[in-house]
Amino acid sequence: MAAKSNQESQIDVLIIGAGPAGLMAATWMARLGVSTRVIDKKGTKIYSGQADGLQCRSLEIFDSFGFADRVWKESNHMLEICMWNPDDTGVIRRSDRIPDTVPGLSRFQQCVLHQGRIERFFLDHMKKHSDITVERGVLPIELSIDESCIDDLDAYPITVNLRHLSDEEAKPAQQGHGVQDGLFRSNMAEDDTEDLIRTSREDKEEIVRAKYVIGCDGAHSWTRKQIGGELEGEPTDFIWGVLDIVPITDFPDIRMRCAIHSANNGALMVIPREHSLVRLYTQLSEIKPDASGRADRSKITPEVIIAAAQKTLAPYKITYKYCDWFTAYQIGQRVGNTFSKFDRVFLAGDACHTHSPKAGQGMNVSMQDTYNLGWKIGLVARGICDKRILATYEAERREVAKALIAFDHKFSRLFSGRPARNVIDEQGVSMDEFKRVFEKGNIFASGLSVEYENSMIVQAKRSNQALATNIKLGMRFPSYQVLNQADARPWPFQEWMKSDGRFRVILFAGNYRNKQQRERVQKFCQDLEAKGSFLRRVTPGNSSIDSVIEIFTLHSAPRREVEFFDFPDLLHPFDEQKGWNYNKIFVDDESYHEGHGKAYEGYGVDPERGCLVVLRPDQYVAFVGEIDDTASVEEYFNGLMLDGSNHRNKKMKRKQK
Repeated sequence: MAAKSNQESQIDVLIIGAGPAGLMAATWMARLGVSTRVIDKKGTKIYSGQADGLQCRSLEIFDSFGFADRVWKESNHMLEICMWNPDDTGVIRRSDRIPDTVPGLSRFQQCVLHQGRIERFFLDHMKKHSDITVERGVLPIELSIDESCIDDLDAYPITVNLRHLSDEEAKPAQQGHGVQDGLFRSNMAEDDTEDLIRTSREDKEEIVRAKYVIGCDGAHSWTRKQIGGELEGEPTDFIWGVLDIVPITDFPDIRMRCAIHSANNGALMVIPREHSLVRLYTQLSEIKPDASGRADRSKITPEVIIAAAQKTLAPYKITYKYCDWFTAYQIGQRVGNTFSKFDRVFLAGDACHTHSPKAGQGMNVSMQDTYNLGWKIGLVARGICDKRILATYEAERREVAKALIAFDHKFSRLFSGRPARNVIDEQGVSMDEFKRVFEKGNIFASGLSVEYENSMIVQAKRSNQALATNIKLGMRFPSYQVLNQADARPWPFQEWMKSDGRFRVILFAGNYRNKQQRERVQKFCQDLEAKGSFLRRVTPGNSSIDSVIEIFTLHSAPRREVEFFDFPDLLHPFDEQKGWNYNKIFVDDESYHEGHGKAYEGYGVDPERGCLVVLRPDQYVAFVGEIDDTASVEEYFNGLMLDGSNHRNKKMKRKQK
C-alpha cells in the first residue's frame, strides 16, 4: 500500500482523461483563463490508431478555435461512398455511389485523421493560450463531495486523491503481435483501474480540491462509478475487427469509403486514411462471445482480421506488408443514467454513452459534449454566468446521446446483418433500406442536426422564428459568404464566431439606406449604450464594450452606397491603442472574385427589416427577434448573466490567492 503524501492543492477544474473530450474541455479552460489540471492514467499520448473520422460540425468547432486548417491539410477528405452488394449469383458488385457529406450542409466535409494528430492540435492550442498541460501516469483513487458547500461558488467541495504511477504501471498492455493495438481501450477489455489502485507500488500521492471535475475517462469510467452512475443498455453478439494497413489489392474502390455486404461472409467497411493507409472495419463472424457475454481478445490478431476481410471481399484480393495498428470491439449501445452530480462532477464522451464506431460518431459526439459543457463551467467559474446554466448540460446532451444510440442501434444491426436474398427473405437485410438509413444517418452524423430545446439559454418562447426562417433556434448558426464593409474581403460569416467565451448579438440591419431602418438601428444602439442596459452591466471594469457580448452587423444595402462611419460607434468600437474595429460590420453584397453569397436569402431574413439574433458562446442560436425588441434580449441576458462587478470580484480573489 502506498504511503500517503501531505501535498494538497486547489484548482477550479480537474479533468480526468486526456482524450479528445478531455482536451476539448481543457481547450475551453485555456481560452477562458480558468485554472485547470488534466490527468490521464496512461503514460503516453496516442501515436497511431484509435478514432479517425471527423464530421462537419467538429471541423467548424476546430475552425472556431483556429486550427481547422491544420486538420484539413493533413487529413484525407471523404467525398464519395460506394456501396457493394451481392448480385443474383452471390458475387459482390458496386450497386451505388452517393456523396459522403450531403452537399450544402457545411463549408466543411467529412475527413479522416488519426486521433493522435487531433490531440496534438489541441495540445498546441492549449500551450498557445495557457500553461495547462497533460499530467500523464496519474491515477485518481478516491473522490468525495462536501455537500454542505456545493452551492458556494467560491468553495472547493470536491476532494480527489491522486496517485502518480511508475512508467511501467502507466504503460498500456499490448497483445504482443509486433503491431501496436488498441485492444486495451476496447469495450472488450476488462477495466484495469481497480487493479492499478490495488497493486501500484508508487508512494507519491496528493490531494486536489476542485470546484468542478469533468470525467472524460472512457467507457469504464472511474469517475462515473464514484458518483453512482451506470451505463444502461445491452451488448450484441456482433464482433468487429479494425485494421490499419497499407493495402495491396485489386479492389477498385480501395480509396473510397465503402460499405460492403457479402452474401455469406459478413460485412466490411473501407475507410481510406492519410499517408496511404486504409482502415478496414471487418465483421468477425467466426468469433463469438462466451457464456459471460465477452469474447476472447487473445483470439483476435491482424491475421484473423485480414482473413475475414479477404472472405468478404472475394473475388477481389487484399493483403499487406505494413500494418500500423489493430483493435476489435463488440457492438453495443449504452447511455448513462446520469451525466452529472450536483452540477459539480460531470461525465462526457464514452463515460456516459457508448456505441459502435463505424458511423464516425465516437470522437465527434464526445468532443461536442465538452464543447457544450466547457464554456458553461468556464463562465460560471469566472463569475460571468449564473450557475444554473450548468444544469442545461445534461438536459441538452442526454437527448443527443439518446438520439445517437437509437441511430446506431438501427445502423449497426443493418450493417452486420446478412443481405436479403430476395423480397420474401425476412431474415435478411434489405439493401434498399440500408441505403435509406445510411443516407439519413449521414445528416445525423454530420453533427448539424443537433437541436437544443427551450431553456434559460435558448429563449424559444419569446423568439420569432419567422424573422429568420433558416436560423433555427437551438441549432448551430449556419454560414454564408458576406463582405467586410471596410475592405470588401469575402468571409464565411460563421468564421467570425470564435470560441473565446463571448456571446454574440448579430444585428441584421436590413436596408441601411432607408431612413426608417437607420432610425431603428440607431435606437437599438442607444438602448444598449444606456447606463443601465445589460451590455453595460455585464461588462467588467474598464474592459472593452464587447468583452462579454460581441455585436456583429450584417446589412443588405449595396456596399458602395453606405459608408463605414455611417454606422453608430457601438457597432465598430474604438480602442485607444488599435483605433476603430473594422471587423464588426459586414454586408450581403457581391464579391469581386467569389460571387454573391446571398446571405439574407440563405438565412431567411427580410433584407429590408432585418432582425436580431443572439448566439451562445458555442454558436448555437439562443434568440431571434425584431431589432426593436431589446426588452427580450435584456430579459435573456438578465436571466443567465451576473453583474460585471462579480467578474471584478472574482479576479481580485484569484489575485489574492
